[in-house]
Amino acid sequence: MELTLVVLIIIVGLTFDFTNGFHDAANAIATSISTRALTPRVALAMAAVMNFCGAFLGTGVAQTVGSGIIGAPEATSGLLLVLCALLGAIGWNVFTWWRGLPTSSSHALIGGLVGAALAASATVHWSGILDKVILPMLLSPLVGMALGYLLHTGILWVFRRSTPRRVVRRFRLAQTVSAAAMALGHGLQDAQKTMGVIVLALVTAGWQDDFSVPVWVIAAVAAAMAAGTYTGGRRIITTLGRRIVHLDPPRGFAAETAAAAVLYTTAFLVKAPISTTQTITAAILGAGATRRFSDVRWQVARSIGTAWILTFPGAGIPAAALYLLLHAATGL
Repeated sequence: MELTLVVLIIIVGLTFDFTNGFHDAANAIATSISTRALTPRVALAMAAVMNFCGAFLGTGVAQTVGSGIIGAPEATSGLLLVLCALLGAIGWNVFTWWRGLPTSSSHALIGGLVGAALAASATVHWSGILDKVILPMLLSPLVGMALGYLLHTGILWVFRRSTPRRVVRRFRLAQTVSAAAMALGHGLQDAQKTMGVIVLALVTAGWQDDFSVPVWVIAAVAAAMAAGTYTGGRRIITTLGRRIVHLDPPRGFAAETAAAAVLYTTAFLVKAPISTTQTITAAILGAGATRRFSDVRWQVARSIGTAWILTFPGAGIPAAALYLLLHAATGL
C-alpha cells in the first residue's frame, strides 16, 4: 500500500505540474503575444524550454514547501494527506483555467496541503506560512506593480524624443528577452513547489531522511511542466494579455522585466514560494497605469483579486473533504 501511494503521489504530482504549466503558461507569454512581439507557437515553445531550464536552477523553494508548510504524519496516513492535497490543487487549477482566471497554482497547492493537514489533525507550521507564504503573497504583487509602473515611467522618459514607431519595433525585440527571463523565473519558482511535495512524500514514506531534491525528481518535474506549458492556456492568455489593459511592447517589456526581477529575488534570496500569476498581473497593472488609471479595466482586476482570495479555500476545502472521505473508506 505504501509503495502504491508513493507511486500514485508521483503520478498525481506530475499531473499537477502539467496543469501548472498550461494554467500558468500565460504568465510568461501573454504580454508578448498580445503586443505581437512573438507568435503564439514561438512563444509557447520558448516558454516550455525556459520553464524546463528554470527547474534546474535551485531547490531552496522546494525545501521550504516540503518542510516548512506542514508536518505530515508518518506512513500511509501522511501519504494519503499529500495525495488529497494534490488532488484539491488540481481541481482548483482546472476550474479556474476553465473560467479563464489567472489564479495561483502555488497557493492552490499550499491551500490543499493546509486543508488536508487540518482534516488529518496534522501539524501546520503557521509561522512558516506567515513568513514564507502570506507576507510574500501580499508584498510581491505590490512590489511587482510598483516596479512595473516605475520601469515604464523610466522608459517613457528615456525615449521621450524618439520616434514612436522605432521605439515600438525595438521593444518588440526586447520583449523576446524579457519573456524568456519571465519563463525562466516561472520554471525556477513553480517547478520547485511540485518537487517539494514529491520529496515530502518520500520523507513521509521513510525513503529518504532529508528534504534534498533528487535529480530524477527535478528532471521529471521539469519535463511535466514544459509539456504542460507547450499545450498553452489560451483562455488565461486572453485575460492577462488583453482584458486587463491594452499593452504595447514598451509596457509589455516593463511588466515582464519587473515580474522576473521579483521571481528571481524571492527564489534565490528569500526562498519563498510566491505566485508568478499575482506578480505578473500586478506588474501589468502597474505598467498599464502609467498613462491613465482609467485605462486599466479594474472590474477585471477585481474579479482576479476575488479569485486569488478564494484560492486557499477553493483548493483546501476539497482536499480536506477528500481526505476525510478516503480515510473513512480505506481506514488509512
